[in-house]
Amino acid sequence: MGYKPSPRPVFDRPSHIPYAGVTRHLWGEENAGLVDDWIYASTENIHQIVFGMQPGGCFKHTDAFRTIFGADELLYVISGTLGLANPETGEVCIAKQGEALFFRKDTWHHGFNLGEEQVRVLEFFAPPPAKGTSGPYARTKPLLSENRYIQQEFLGRWPMAAEAQREARTIHPKRDGDMLWSLDAETQGAYTGFYCATDQLTVGKTTVLGGKRTRIERHKGDECLYVVSGVLNIHIPDAEGQAWFELNPRDGFYIPAGFDHQYFNMAHTPCEFVFGTAPDY
Repeated sequence: MGYKPSPRPVFDRPSHIPYAGVTRHLWGEENAGLVDDWIYASTENIHQIVFGMQPGGCFKHTDAFRTIFGADELLYVISGTLGLANPETGEVCIAKQGEALFFRKDTWHHGFNLGEEQVRVLEFFAPPPAKGTSGPYARTKPLLSENRYIQQEFLGRWPMAAEAQREARTIHPKRDGDMLWSLDAETQGAYTGFYCATDQLTVGKTTVLGGKRTRIERHKGDECLYVVSGVLNIHIPDAEGQAWFELNPRDGFYIPAGFDHQYFNMAHTPCEFVFGTAPDY
């Protein structure tokens, strides 16, 4: 399968993206792994997809598909067990359901399904492919000729060298204890953990408690989100036409920069969603 750019669904207003209508795409090569994509949005500011691999599946790089990009990326594991390696440095990280991995521009990466079910991973990527940061950027990089999946330099001095290994990381595991937490001080109805907040991309997970709402928010950048659990309602008071939306698990939503919006949980159990904003929060 030769290289083809992925589709880029764009929106010009706040938009509900139901799972059933998400744009689909398949990429990769038989000798290096095939990946199933659900592309939610790919605007001038942010790219949000879910990708999947079957048990035993993987993706590696080839000459046509060079997995090194000019963007910050956050990978949140929806289901299964994801192994992610930097074949240039030998780093290997494993993330299970509800955990995430973050890396920055110019990081080679290979992905592996290390479980017995399909692994599905929510990905936020900025600057997005519309800025030339994906395939065209990758083709400017020298092809990596050797794949390493172990950091040999730390054997013989582990765990004494753990701090040195952490400081040298290019892939950063993100679990609950690694997040920057905030509480909605106005409503006390929601709390958010930030996985990353850089000059290019901010990604976090918000929990809205049963029967509660968030304060009214407005972001400087485009926002995309994905509902992990529960039923989420969104109010966009200045939207043209429909302004009240109901989202179910696996649905997405796009909010352009500068729009006021508020999240509601009309049920008695918490709901969770993962969001990304770019370039600014």
